[in-house]
Amino acid sequence: MPPLILIVDDNADAREMYALYLAHAGFRAAEAADGETAIEMAKRDRPDVILMDATMPRLDGWEAARRLKGDADTRGIPLIMLTAHAFAEHRDRAAAVGADLFLAKPVLPDALALEIRKVLAQS
Repeated sequence: MPPLILIVDDNADAREMYALYLAHAGFRAAEAADGETAIEMAKRDRPDVILMDATMPRLDGWEAARRLKGDADTRGIPLIMLTAHAFAEHRDRAAAVGADLFLAKPVLPDALALEIRKVLAQS
């Protein structure tokens, strides 16, 4: 079965776009619109990789990532921060919350699929 990628972004168009890209690259995709939903889905569905936006309502991606990486049930799921926040302090913050990789939007579809494959190969 193809790897399951959980796409977490409050922008429905972005989620749909990434889901379509990933489907064409041979992945399955699930979608969450906020960090709280992402945590619930990660615990229930056990995705192979989580793509996490930083700025979202209810629970932002930074805190959701911190909680996921701090939980024994979900810490082993590779987490990629995929955000428009592209400064060095955001990269540092992603590392501090336990993200396995930091990517600044926009990311070309082929590049995103390549980075997901690299993360999967390392896990």
